[in-house]
Amino acid sequence: MAGIKVFGHAASTATRRVLLTLHEKNLDFELVHVELKDGEHKKEPFLSRNPFGKVPAFEDGDLKLFESRAITQYIAHRYEEEGTNLLPADSKNISHYAIMAIGMEVEAHHFDPVASKLAWEQVFKLFYGMTTDQAVVEEEEAKLATVLDVYEARLKEFKYLAGETFTLTDLHHIPVIQYLLGTPTKKLFDERPHVSEWVAEITNRPASQKILQ
Repeated sequence: MAGIKVFGHAASTATRRVLLTLHEKNLDFELVHVELKDGEHKKEPFLSRNPFGKVPAFEDGDLKLFESRAITQYIAHRYEEEGTNLLPADSKNISHYAIMAIGMEVEAHHFDPVASKLAWEQVFKLFYGMTTDQAVVEEEEAKLATVLDVYEARLKEFKYLAGETFTLTDLHHIPVIQYLLGTPTKKLFDERPHVSEWVAEITNRPASQKILQ
């Protein structure tokens, strides 16, 4: 059976979510580069792996998946006994699992859309030779501040967003946060002491450092 393959771009936050998960699990894998500048993700053969034309796509032997958060959940369950446990400490406890699931939904629907717009304006636009729209930055920072206020209250009670252990809920935030730490938006994390401590902890994990190399 073939090994694990990730079809994506090493700079993509969605691709990085999957790479982080694989590094946390200490799993061997092959990253198959998809050149976004050339639109490879919008053509065959990539479209046969993800018909929506977005990276990453994933293969584990005969199993083919797309959507980064679905892929990370598969890895966390399929390889639960490998490397870092990314599920609640008692993964069979439905209540604990539901709390982690809420955190993943919050990240996907409240945090990431705003944070990704900020990363686009302040990081990726520059990469493509475009100009940052400061009005958009200010608008999105106001939205992100509201989300981070919720996080600050949560992190006053728990070390991590889903409780006292690091889970997929936390991991899913890491790639875009890593980009924002190099922008003026970093101040929004720094201004909230519990958020700041959490950000420092999750971004300094060995797996988090590997995706920066």
